[in-house]
Amino acid sequence: MIALIVRRIAGLVVTLLIVSALIFLVMDLLPGDPASVMLGTSATPETLAALQKQMGLDQPLLARYGIWLGQALRGDFGTSYTYSVPVAGLIAERLAVTVPLALLAVFLSISLALPLGVMSAGKRNSALDYVVGVVSQLFIAVPGFWVGLLLILLFSVSLGWMPAGGFPGWSAGFWVSLKALLLPAIALALPQAGVLTRVTRTSVLEVMSEDYVRTARSKGLSDRTALWLHAVPNAMVPVVTILGLQFTFLIAGAVLVENVFNLPGLGRLAYQALSQRDVVVMQNVILFFAGLVIVMNFLVDMLYLFIDPRLRAGAR
Repeated sequence: MIALIVRRIAGLVVTLLIVSALIFLVMDLLPGDPASVMLGTSATPETLAALQKQMGLDQPLLARYGIWLGQALRGDFGTSYTYSVPVAGLIAERLAVTVPLALLAVFLSISLALPLGVMSAGKRNSALDYVVGVVSQLFIAVPGFWVGLLLILLFSVSLGWMPAGGFPGWSAGFWVSLKALLLPAIALALPQAGVLTRVTRTSVLEVMSEDYVRTARSKGLSDRTALWLHAVPNAMVPVVTILGLQFTFLIAGAVLVENVFNLPGLGRLAYQALSQRDVVVMQNVILFFAGLVIVMNFLVDMLYLFIDPRLRAGAR
């Protein structure tokens, strides 16, 4: 087990290095010069050359990558061209909005999808199963930003129950801030709940056809007890996989929803950096997104070993 974990960690480090190199290369290939964007079209060639030298843009690509990687390993992610503040502080500030939003969306998705998926599997080919299937497909098909607009029209404009957008900050109070995140969390959670419902149903149905579940039934266990005691716990491996992917998607893919609700999150920061050609912010935000996906996949792999004893036996 220790050797397996060490190999996985080594693979994690190598993957992060490769991804960081690809990100830096792609950012360098983007058209436009950050120095030109900052100075505008009226800048003289001498001023432009001086700023490029100050920003390190006159150095070779490999040297710039080495400097950037070395600074990142020390926790120095550079200074934003647009905001003139450290990028690490910008990311940390935006994560205070995006991470609670993603966690709330995952909680809502799990609370809705797991019971629906299990009940649908337990009542296979029934009216309930059909309704759950239609609802889950509808959730998958509807874009999150469109759901957000509908929620604003209903709960903010028509009923006046919820704020239409913005984020007051956690200093305004926990419940006030949570209320501001509720509608965007619902908009993010519904499409993910549709996917998770389908995966849960399929996984539970596969486990219920296994011999040990049939044996449990033949020994006198009711269908309900066999379902919740034997089928559901053993059907969690693919569900955990989807949950890990969903969390990373909700953080990296919340750009549209954060813009709809005017939330100062990480997705909105990435959108602003792209529109303002702030390469330093773009590089580090994309690296954070990629690193989050890689780390979450690693954690899910490790969680498999605790969920499924067969994987632990295979590791030995």
